[in-house]
Amino acid sequence: MSLDALKSALPDYAEDLRRNVDSVVDGTDLSEQQLWGTLLATAIAVRSPVVLRALGPLARANLSPQAYTAARSAAAEMAMTNVFHRTRHLLSDPGYGRLRAGLRTNVLGDPGVPRVDHELWKSAVSAINACGLCLDAHERALRAAGVGREVVQEAFRIAAVVHAVGVTLEAEAVLGE
Repeated sequence: MSLDALKSALPDYAEDLRRNVDSVVDGTDLSEQQLWGTLLATAIAVRSPVVLRALGPLARANLSPQAYTAARSAAAEMAMTNVFHRTRHLLSDPGYGRLRAGLRTNVLGDPGVPRVDHELWKSAVSAINACGLCLDAHERALRAAGVGREVVQEAFRIAAVVHAVGVTLEAEAVLGE
């Protein structure tokens, strides 16, 4: 499925989403790698087969094999760590925050792409998964690396649009209207 086909699948009441897809894909200051890695990682996080079928091949065509794998690893890692850290944050007992996590995150050592790109992708996925602790950690790492707020926010815009497209298309598939 092409990007145009994905946009065409959106119902008329979601015209704003069509425009926002164009805006985040064509009107971004992100590098091609940052853009397509963010699109792929968030498409995975959204869990919409329709969105992933549309964006996955486009991401593969626009990313090096290493970046394609790294974006997928960012989504996989955040699927685990967002749940873990969000849960510890939500618990009223602060003692859980002092316990060792005991989760393997070896991809942090060498994600295969610049750390800034990987952090950006993890930040976007953390926005979808609503992990405040992870969002703070990744945003701090990006800012410490000299990344501006506008770039960080661009990843959040992409996450919001991909999420909305996935939710809308899944709802339409169920409602069949």
